[in-house]
Amino acid sequence: MNYTDSHSHLDGTEFDADRDEVVARARAAGVSRVFVPAIDLPSVESVLRTCDRYPGFAYPMIGLHPEEVRADFRSVLARMRELWTPRFIAIGEVGLDYYWSREFEKEQLEAFEEQVRWAIEVQRPLMIHCRKAQNEMVSLLRRYEGRLPGGVFHCFTGNEREAAELLRFDGFALGIGGVLTFKKSHLPEVLPHIPLDRIVLETDSPYMAPVPMRGKRNESAFTSYVLERVAQCYGVPQEAVAEATEATIARIFGRLD
Repeated sequence: MNYTDSHSHLDGTEFDADRDEVVARARAAGVSRVFVPAIDLPSVESVLRTCDRYPGFAYPMIGLHPEEVRADFRSVLARMRELWTPRFIAIGEVGLDYYWSREFEKEQLEAFEEQVRWAIEVQRPLMIHCRKAQNEMVSLLRRYEGRLPGGVFHCFTGNEREAAELLRFDGFALGIGGVLTFKKSHLPEVLPHIPLDRIVLETDSPYMAPVPMRGKRNESAFTSYVLERVAQCYGVPQEAVAEATEATIARIFGRLD
């Protein structure tokens, strides 16, 4: 049984001391691939270096994370555009985040829109981060409906209504991670209302470790705990979840090998 961790910051310094062991544990747990997002300009290099180290296992994305958007975002995006090559499987991690501050609200919206247009141009899916900004995100995406190349709404933690609103966008899936396993999470009640073929698995490692690893550094091997909980929520075997999510990954990201 193989499955994908669709969102792991494997290039992060948190893994510098034991990255090979982290990858070995992931493979042993059934994780056949990890998708690694860039978050800013320096991380493009670390993402590519990490993916070069694990060919056929780690796949790179390129994008400017909303929390990294500053006044100079236009020059950052221009440089990222120069670094683009077809080996990047997605534009990400991009989106909107107004959780801590709205200081760069306008800049975040402009940066996100530019990267949405970029995804349409190069025909790569979007890996979208959204926190406390779903109304603004949906409003922006609707302007490009019919042209969007699909993608993943990463780290979905919303309710049934919010899930339905996001899944009105064809070609998109919801990224389900460790939050599903948290004691106070309402996702176990929401998930059965979401078609199984509209979700993908993720860790967001090294963050958001699932139960029973909560409080520890997250890693891709822990995708297995998310898979197990998803299977329980839908009342299906774990193999059915792995098969369905892999088919969705193939539909969104195409052939990767």
